[in-house]
Amino acid sequence: MLAATHSGKFHADDVLAWALIKEFLDENATLIRTRDEASIQAADIVFDVGGIFDESTMRFDHHQSTYQGEFSSAGMVLHFLRNNNHISEPLFLALKNSMVDYVDDVDNGRTLPNPKAPCFAQFVDMMGSGCSSLEEFDSAFHRASQFAQNYVHSTKKNILIQEQTKDLVHEEMNTAKKENRNYLLFSHYVPWKKPYFQFEGETHPTEFVIFPNLQQKWQVVAIPSEENSFAQKKSLPQEWSGLRDEELSTVIGIPGAIFCHKNCFIAIFDRFETALSAMQKWNLLS
Repeated sequence: MLAATHSGKFHADDVLAWALIKEFLDENATLIRTRDEASIQAADIVFDVGGIFDESTMRFDHHQSTYQGEFSSAGMVLHFLRNNNHISEPLFLALKNSMVDYVDDVDNGRTLPNPKAPCFAQFVDMMGSGCSSLEEFDSAFHRASQFAQNYVHSTKKNILIQEQTKDLVHEEMNTAKKENRNYLLFSHYVPWKKPYFQFEGETHPTEFVIFPNLQQKWQVVAIPSEENSFAQKKSLPQEWSGLRDEELSTVIGIPGAIFCHKNCFIAIFDRFETALSAMQKWNLLS
């Protein structure tokens, strides 16, 4: 597949559009950055240039007066991918809500980036800020688009993992409720938070999650009251706050404690039995 976009200065929308094309449409696609009309017309897919929006011919420009929609080239390409079954609905929504809508808003002047909060649009602008030739802009564009594709790929992988683990999390939530446990227990590392709140975790009676971390130590996590909240349904004891190793073990009264975060939302122990004993000793489990 031959893709075309404009040469020279670039923005977040054309960078992201190219990343989406490479990730979901054709990983072997090649790109020309040009203003030459004949070269643009000869391309299989054109974005952010050309003066045409037509999904049937894969033309994705939003600058012409005949287009009155809300998308930039990024939004156009994302919706094309969804409409033609190149991405799943959960992945479409994840990309739309986490990145593409924002890029569309910035590119169309509906949102101004916060200068004190670095974001993708600012990163892309910075990548091109030192360029002074077409060749330098081309090189910077590809560096920025690789960063964007890494983000897109990670989002895809995250959605896949959530789909694979949601049934496991839901089953454990049901089991804990039946057994009147206020904790979830997993035998291996599980990214539990997203599916937990998809299954109305805010009102679920569990307050902690216990599972081995990637270093094969056992960790206890205090469940937040809402998915993106720092507040916890039930915090670990303030007496544990910020302590490590022997000092923490002495306070808890059980050897094998490793660490407790100063904000009392996570604690690490050497073994499952140590974690369970510590929680029981401090009357944290039911």
